[in-house]
Amino acid sequence: MKKALLFAVVLCLAVSLGALTPVEAQKIKQGGTMVVTYKDDISTLDPAIGYDWQNWSMIKSLFNGLMDYKAGTYKLEPDLAESFTISPDGKIYTFKIRKDVKFHNGRKLTAEDIKYSIDRAVNPKTQSPGQGFFGSIKGFDDMVAGKTTELSGMTVVDPYTLRIELSRPDATFLHVMAINFAFAVPKEEVEKWGADFGKHPVGTGAFKMQEWKLGQRVVYVRNHDYYKPGLPRLDKIIFEVGVEPTVALLRLQRGQVDILGDGIPPARFLQVKNDPKNADLIIEGGQLHTGYVSMNVRMKPFDNVKVRQAVNMAINKKRICKIINNRAIPANQPLPPAMPGYDKNYKGYPYNPQKAKALLAEAGYANGFTTELYANNTDPNPRIAQAIQQDLAGIGIKANLKTLAQSAVITAGGEPDQAPMIWSGGMAWIADFPDPSNFYGPILGCGGAVKGGWNWSWYCNKDLEAKATKADAMSDPAKASQRTELWRSIFIDIMKDAPWAPIFNEQRFTMRALRLGGPDAIFVDPVHIPVNYEYVYAKDAQ
Repeated sequence: MKKALLFAVVLCLAVSLGALTPVEAQKIKQGGTMVVTYKDDISTLDPAIGYDWQNWSMIKSLFNGLMDYKAGTYKLEPDLAESFTISPDGKIYTFKIRKDVKFHNGRKLTAEDIKYSIDRAVNPKTQSPGQGFFGSIKGFDDMVAGKTTELSGMTVVDPYTLRIELSRPDATFLHVMAINFAFAVPKEEVEKWGADFGKHPVGTGAFKMQEWKLGQRVVYVRNHDYYKPGLPRLDKIIFEVGVEPTVALLRLQRGQVDILGDGIPPARFLQVKNDPKNADLIIEGGQLHTGYVSMNVRMKPFDNVKVRQAVNMAINKKRICKIINNRAIPANQPLPPAMPGYDKNYKGYPYNPQKAKALLAEAGYANGFTTELYANNTDPNPRIAQAIQQDLAGIGIKANLKTLAQSAVITAGGEPDQAPMIWSGGMAWIADFPDPSNFYGPILGCGGAVKGGWNWSWYCNKDLEAKATKADAMSDPAKASQRTELWRSIFIDIMKDAPWAPIFNEQRFTMRALRLGGPDAIFVDPVHIPVNYEYVYAKDAQ
């Protein structure tokens, strides 16, 4: 256990939450309601399926997994697990399950529920975009192939003990046990609702869903049976949807809204940020983020590497950063600068339209071609997509824009032959956990290149897949630097194939009402994106 936790700490990029002072603790009162706004409706609250930043923290507020992160940090700690042990060879994890946890329907959680939930996420019928995360569990390949309906590596030893055997050591395994896809769900509720479980979620989390009116609102209320003392602090959260960001800002300023779910409207950002009245309302935080344009390598002409390289050279990234008031830096590789494995010496593809035109000519497209560029329709993403469109037009590529609700873009990306190009902004990619493997498996690895997956480039390099598997098997802390170097080489090799055009690494800004309390780190939580709702409290609670 110490060995595994040490390795997790070596890899983590800690963000200090800090303990509450006695004065702050006295201010916290249980109760109150918070209003959060979003432009788009929520796609699903099923932890096995939901995988966009909008529903990420909402799902985390309803469900729990064996592991979690200390609030406001990347530091792993047990959650539904009371404790765990790891075998000397790093392949067998034995989790002792808490005995004081209940589902929202009143039934007690057991080890069987966790086994069922992970099996469900891996089962191809679920079409979980997180299926590939569980690839190191023994029996994964047989289950994905449809030969079995259960992972042979998972054994319920007794009602409160779960044994998980891996086919290989996996340095990321404890992180995987903390992501939404591993969260516990009750079998009887999943079977009751079927495909609609995501609209009728039942978990073990701090809040439970009271109401969902499509296109209007989702309402959470306190789970009075929650096993963490003193949490949550609020009685109710109302997520209002269909609210334009500029309208949401005005309502926040009038005291009608508490958190801007979509952030500060980019067109108003400088005005809002420079207003002294907002100094205590705006919170800035770092994030492990890369915004990119994916190119579907299975669709012509993006099956030609020279075309993809030309796209990389055609886009003026500095100009795009200016569109969002320089709240980002240009990116030249998939990993963000703060992630282990980032290559600070790699220069990437320079902005060079003339060279880009020459590459198109070499690929047989001297006169360019017509394609489609998908993008989320929430500002500033349409404006960013238009800038990319203009840059591509400069080398002869006519990219017709398809700006849609983020759920529609995500669906298109998960189809093998629907979206030639996608601007990821507003949807992807912020790390699920602080390890370079997370920027590979779901979005650039073969396991993510499946229907419903998030590898929108549909890129699958078998040689790099083998290297990635080798890297993830390095669970010994003594090999941490060697593992990081292997990941560095993998991502630079990916850039040679150019399935992406990385655009920028973004900083996150949140705006909240002054009536809300809590450390800044929970409002820009690096894992519970965008907010760790469990720890927010209302200063005016009665």
